[in-house]
Amino acid sequence: MLFDDKMYPYTYEIPVYAHVAPYEAENEMFWANVKFPSLNAQINLSYKALNRHRLRDCIADAMFFVDRHKGKATRIRELEFNDPESRVFGMLFDIRGSDVASMYQFYITDSLRHFVRGALYFDHAPNNDSLAPVIEFLKKDIDHLIETFQWRK
Repeated sequence: MLFDDKMYPYTYEIPVYAHVAPYEAENEMFWANVKFPSLNAQINLSYKALNRHRLRDCIADAMFFVDRHKGKATRIRELEFNDPESRVFGMLFDIRGSDVASMYQFYITDSLRHFVRGALYFDHAPNNDSLAPVIEFLKKDIDHLIETFQWRK
């Protein structure tokens, strides 16, 4: 299902069992949560306009949130992605560990105007060993969101 709200500067596809809920943050626009009610999970998406923020600072913020998991992580795998045709560039962080709060995070940018950070969270305390099948299932949905991500012209 295509998320194509004209108010947002981006579009992407989500599964039919998910929905997007706007998230209002002070002095920020275009934030959203992709909710998976049947799985008690959500992807928090935060947006930064690069005319107000420097790309270097946005990437540093994204890395800060990944680094906060190092104490509980058993492994952090970084995967770079590039789609020059769509101007979608970024990094995906697969964070392993039974008590990690957000085990799949990413950022997406066009390097000029837009920056989006995403993080997967569950609506309860982490126990990633027992959640492993659900996490693996949701990783495919997040990968698809990234693969279908487009900036508005």
